[in-house]
Amino acid sequence: MKPKPESELVLNDDGSIYHLQLHSEQIADTILIVGDQGRVQQISKYFDRIEHKVVNREFVTHTGNIGNKRLTALSTGIGTDNIDIVINELDALVNIDLENRIEKKEKKILNIIRIGTSGAVHQDIPVDCYVASTHGMGMDNLMYYYANNSFDTKMGEAFKNHADWPKDLSLPYFYEGSKILLKKFSDLRNGITATSPGFYGPQGRNIRLPFSIPDLHEQLNTFEHDSLKIINFEMETAALYGLGKLLGHQCLTICAILANRIKQQYSKDHKKTVSELIHFVLERLSHE
Repeated sequence: MKPKPESELVLNDDGSIYHLQLHSEQIADTILIVGDQGRVQQISKYFDRIEHKVVNREFVTHTGNIGNKRLTALSTGIGTDNIDIVINELDALVNIDLENRIEKKEKKILNIIRIGTSGAVHQDIPVDCYVASTHGMGMDNLMYYYANNSFDTKMGEAFKNHADWPKDLSLPYFYEGSKILLKKFSDLRNGITATSPGFYGPQGRNIRLPFSIPDLHEQLNTFEHDSLKIINFEMETAALYGLGKLLGHQCLTICAILANRIKQQYSKDHKKTVSELIHFVLERLSHE
């Protein structure tokens, strides 16, 4: 097996992975990812002990323990492009011998849970509740750049037949999340999460610029496949599930609903809602 070239697997002078600036021993097998840098400290304040704190660009990492449970909290920044960086580099940390630049024969499986925020696309989903994502629906085109893909073709075909999707946009792709991790949060409402490549036009927000799919919310909330509906919007899950699937990791997204896009409501105290979601997830994981 040939070593990975320096131009393809980029490392820092200290041997850490390029963007995250981490060494393999600095991450746990269970990783909580958040978009906002400030939410890393909101997680790690519950740690009994913090082993590592690393900051580079928008990527903030804290690794520590709650009791006997070792956890990493990591900020990704916003969007599927950042998820592409984070998941590939986390995988490299555990599945490539970085010193010799050679892929390891024995692969490690990471549990990666995204704690996020999102907007509901159904009237009956209340603001400030939590939802879990069974699937990610990619409205971007990231996963089309990877070969040997494993899209959920039945769900994709069903959406193609359902929606009047503009021909000049990539057809959304679908990936399933981890059934194993989902079972730990089986009490939450679940469904498909639409992952958009932007916050405004791609999610049907009209500030000064009109968008190209005037009935976007209706196309999403009227779709159903195998008793699953599209329940919310955010900007990372489809890439997380797609890359996790191809690389062999267990991935799940749990989101707080901060907005109901149909009723045009927004949380009165979104910081409290996010804080309580973090505590909820940590309680569930630390008592495994």
